[in-house]
Amino acid sequence: MKKDFLALSQFSKAELDAIFALTKELKKKQKSGVEHHLLKGKTLAMIFEKSSTRTRISFEVGMYQLGGHPLFISGKDSQMGRGEPIKDSARVIARYCDGVMIRTFAQETVEEFARYASIP
Repeated sequence: MKKDFLALSQFSKAELDAIFALTKELKKKQKSGVEHHLLKGKTLAMIFEKSSTRTRISFEVGMYQLGGHPLFISGKDSQMGRGEPIKDSARVIARYCDGVMIRTFAQETVEEFARYASIP
């Protein structure tokens, strides 16, 4: 079942604690040289309407470390919201990717994308 991460408020404290515990465990394994490929064969579309060096690096490195493939899409590379409706972009990207993260100027863009995408 698809579960989008649109806001911290949609998660309980227990769910957030579990997420942080898992990240702590994975970081510890990474530092000790244990590889983990939880996202092997998965592709994450990373849509950046608003550029950010730290966000891009953290998501790209995280995907590589987990065995996945990051796909960077800049605002210049995408017509999303500029001639191509967000719902069309969401449906097409969902056919090729397993997940999506969006850095944009408006939360409404993220929420509209989530409504039409079949991937988290």
